[in-house]
Amino acid sequence: MASRSLFVNLRRKCSASNTCLSRSFCSGALSQEIDDLKSRILRVRLPKRSVTNVLERWVHQGNQITISELRQISKELRMSQRHKHALEVSEWMLAHNEFELLDSDYAVRLVLMTKVFGIDAAERYFEGLPPTAKTSETYTALLHCYAAAKLTEKAEDLYEGIKDSKLSLSALTYNEMMTMYMSVGQVEKVPLVIEELKRRQVAPDIFTYNLWISSCAAMLKIDQVRWILDEMRYDPGFTEGWERYINLANLYINIGHLVNAESNALVEPEKGITQSEWITYDFLIILHAGLGNKGRIDQIWKSLIMTKQKMTSRNYTCIISSYIMLGQLKEVGEVIDQWKLSTAEDFVVSASTRIWNAFRDIGLTERAQDFRTLLIQNNCDPLSS
Repeated sequence: MASRSLFVNLRRKCSASNTCLSRSFCSGALSQEIDDLKSRILRVRLPKRSVTNVLERWVHQGNQITISELRQISKELRMSQRHKHALEVSEWMLAHNEFELLDSDYAVRLVLMTKVFGIDAAERYFEGLPPTAKTSETYTALLHCYAAAKLTEKAEDLYEGIKDSKLSLSALTYNEMMTMYMSVGQVEKVPLVIEELKRRQVAPDIFTYNLWISSCAAMLKIDQVRWILDEMRYDPGFTEGWERYINLANLYINIGHLVNAESNALVEPEKGITQSEWITYDFLIILHAGLGNKGRIDQIWKSLIMTKQKMTSRNYTCIISSYIMLGQLKEVGEVIDQWKLSTAEDFVVSASTRIWNAFRDIGLTERAQDFRTLLIQNNCDPLSS
């Protein structure tokens, strides 16, 4: 009886041991399945650690690396704000002559150098590029670096140089200039960029139209918006995605003919706006202001504040204008306070003055005076500036 009990216990131990071995084998197999180059690099979380060592070790172990794989890894690192590691991947690509680099590879490297080492390093790198690599993509990348840093004079000088060159430009170059002008409060210069784009017969994209329309909204030139929307419909690059934006904007233009069902339709479309079209939120705020829909304006503004996107004077100008239209002076004062306390954007006196002038010029003198009173309370009198 004792020997039978011992035999049963031995069987149980062997079974348990086999189960553990089986689990260990499966776990090891699973680890091998996900042990690729991208996984190894993404596991290097600390900025001080180098992904170059990971690349070297991967090759030393007899593994192959493709250029498309490196580009995808670099893209994921940039999306995670891991600019230093992305730059190391870019340097690896550059150091190995077997990789055939594209213009976009040089452009990405310019932006990464700005983020890691500063604009001076990016300028030196650009100057050292061979003539064949100084293309519209690399010029536009440097322009993006200037615009992001709000180096207006440098951006304008480079922009003039690009225009004088024989390079074939895309809408992206002009979008960079318009984005910069919007961010520094020089919205009146946006139409000039549009004129140049048309003169060069460059096809605009949806972001071009967003910037153009938003500049008109910021200057309260709503009469020009309908003309822009009509032009969008006849644009050769017209898509179904544009149709939604046009219809949404037309709701504001034809506000006198709105019914309750139409106003409810404003809730869903904004959910589909991508990060690259973030500027559309400004115009959505203007649209809801035209509808008198303060609740939706509150929600949109709250969602913008909660995002990681950097707030600009354009955003503050838009929300302040909308609240003034609705006579919500309490909210105007709160936004002014947020603007002044914001670390991302200094309180811009010129932008506030432009709002005051716009309301005064279109005959809303009472609204203009109420706004000026709030500005005076915040030590920002338009008349004194």
